[in-house]
Amino acid sequence: MNGSTSTPHYGPDEDAMTIFLERGFLASDLLTGLGYGVQLVLYGACARHLWTQRHTKRHSLFLLAYTSVVLIVETIFVAVQARDIQLATLFVITFLSDALVLWRCWVIWQSPWQGRWVVYFAVSIPFLMPITSFAMGTLWALESSQPDWTIYSALPWAFGISYFTISLSTNVILTLLIIGRLLQYRASIMSSLLASYAKHYLSLATILIESAALYSILAVCFLVLYAVNNGID
Repeated sequence: MNGSTSTPHYGPDEDAMTIFLERGFLASDLLTGLGYGVQLVLYGACARHLWTQRHTKRHSLFLLAYTSVVLIVETIFVAVQARDIQLATLFVITFLSDALVLWRCWVIWQSPWQGRWVVYFAVSIPFLMPITSFAMGTLWALESSQPDWTIYSALPWAFGISYFTISLSTNVILTLLIIGRLLQYRASIMSSLLASYAKHYLSLATILIESAALYSILAVCFLVLYAVNNGID
């Protein structure tokens, strides 16, 4: 009698690509959980700060409501493991992010020394882009949720490429407008005051560049993978 025992190998009766995708889903769930934890901590810190500033800064309650809505949508995305719901929440989050950048651009471009028409001219085209993005995103979410289709089906894929490309372009254009305005303020102050009074404008521009670069790099990677129908995206 052979004293050695061997356990038969167990493996799912699936092809290599399906197993690879399942591993990707597991890894993505882990990364999603980690990201949500970071977002939750940041939300707590931001909400506490905004609440203490509610009587002195008029935009505090608006920003508190905005961040709360974003957290609720993110919670739904993480908690509800349903394709249709996750596609809808992804669309909502992307649109809310684009709208916030547009609002930020509007606020920074307003100036008491220049007419309001300057602001209208600066944000006119970027204002139309989120509207187009909203329409394409709605079509992408609706078509992708059809019973026999996925986000990689021909029609949803076409809508998705257009949607995420417009969203990425909107963020890049608005960020460049914001940075350009901040540098304009900095140059104006340096022409009449000491350079130390203008350095915080450069710091703000640096922060915006870093945050926009991170988003743009991730968005480009996603678009490339999505365009070639790679499940890693």
